[in-house]
Amino acid sequence: MARAGESLIHPTLDRIRALMDLLGEPQRNYRTIHVTGTNGKTSTARMIDALLRERHLRVGRYTSPHLTTIRERIVIDGEPISEQRFVETYTDILPYVEMVDAGNEVPLSFFEILTAMAYAAFADAPVDVAVIEVGLGGTWDATNVIDADVAVITPIGLDHTDYLSDTVEGIAEEKSGIIKPGSVAVLAQQQVAAAEVLLRRAVEVDARVAREGMEFGVVHRDIAVGGQQLDLKGLRGSYEGVFLPLFGEHQANNAAVAVAAVEAFAAPSDGDEQLDTELVRAALGGVSSPGRLEVVRRSPTVLVDAAHNPAGMAATVRAVEEAFTFTRLVGVVAIMADKDIEGILGPLEPVLSEVVVTRNSSPRSLAPEELKQLAEEVFGAERVHLAGRLDDAIDLAVTLAEQTGEFGGAGVLITGSVVTAGDAQHLFKGASGGPSASSERQ
Repeated sequence: MARAGESLIHPTLDRIRALMDLLGEPQRNYRTIHVTGTNGKTSTARMIDALLRERHLRVGRYTSPHLTTIRERIVIDGEPISEQRFVETYTDILPYVEMVDAGNEVPLSFFEILTAMAYAAFADAPVDVAVIEVGLGGTWDATNVIDADVAVITPIGLDHTDYLSDTVEGIAEEKSGIIKPGSVAVLAQQQVAAAEVLLRRAVEVDARVAREGMEFGVVHRDIAVGGQQLDLKGLRGSYEGVFLPLFGEHQANNAAVAVAAVEAFAAPSDGDEQLDTELVRAALGGVSSPGRLEVVRRSPTVLVDAAHNPAGMAATVRAVEEAFTFTRLVGVVAIMADKDIEGILGPLEPVLSEVVVTRNSSPRSLAPEELKQLAEEVFGAERVHLAGRLDDAIDLAVTLAEQTGEFGGAGVLITGSVVTAGDAQHLFKGASGGPSASSERQ
């Protein structure tokens, strides 16, 4: 944690490649599925993991940032690695880290070291396949020292414009760097500008392409208690009557992408022409995505969501409107200072009766007083309240939500950042590992 944070970007793979070389290229010891995009990466990675494990494969999963404990980022067999194994892995690679540092003006960063730890832990396990989520971008991301069998690209929008590009095309160009020669590119539904960039990259490296809405997708979905019921079209066949215990059309789309990714990963020689439908039902029926419209309390209902950019917040709002029937919904919002604040608050205005602005545990969190001024421009001063601490903000929001006295109609939505979601989870669940103040990228 003393090293350069995840928001400090040096666009080179030289250091991580040097470290991988000294470690004996652990990332070459298993097959990989690489996941990038602007929104939906972690949920999609978790679904891919679940589907692969249902096929009796040993799976490693690397995602970021974390909600409550850093060990969430390195998962084997569906469980975060133990505290002991985390420390052992760091200790094992530290001499090689120091060797790389000695040969470079810029030391290895926090994210580079954690990526190396994940690759080493997966090789040591060993796993059959690793599902790797990009941290930021694609081409220059530390994870991109792999040549994945399948490159998954979830919907691309504007985010991290300080570090990437300020255009969708530019961001797509950066993310397209995970598409490698001879791989399969599984593309979620994209804006036209992004799709053109991704397809051009696929042609350049002779990668096969599977596109949501063309080769695969959601055929039908119905709202169900605790989630939704899906009919999916895959690359090899159809999967009907699939229950997904997650809310929102975007999660249905993520499920379709995940199924297509696993179909693309599984060679025809692996068996059936399509995945077993019962396997898909079992895997997706048991999937979870913490901090993504997660219900952490009832009466009133308290939802925690990690949306941290305009597109993500718009998807969250649509899911809330579709899956819940609140007569009064109060928001608790804490957002990073470098984000599009108005773009994040805007989608919330029609669905929130009132909003409590606060800060999360990250030093990058916007000061509540500044957030209050911006929120008043969107909601009006009479609907905005200020709390200096997240726990106080939640208490106030619950009180405000219950003022109507309508049983079952009141709710609280805690959102604005992955760190905000992690902090809230910690408060409600008392999870070990401490708040996620280190989650720099979101």
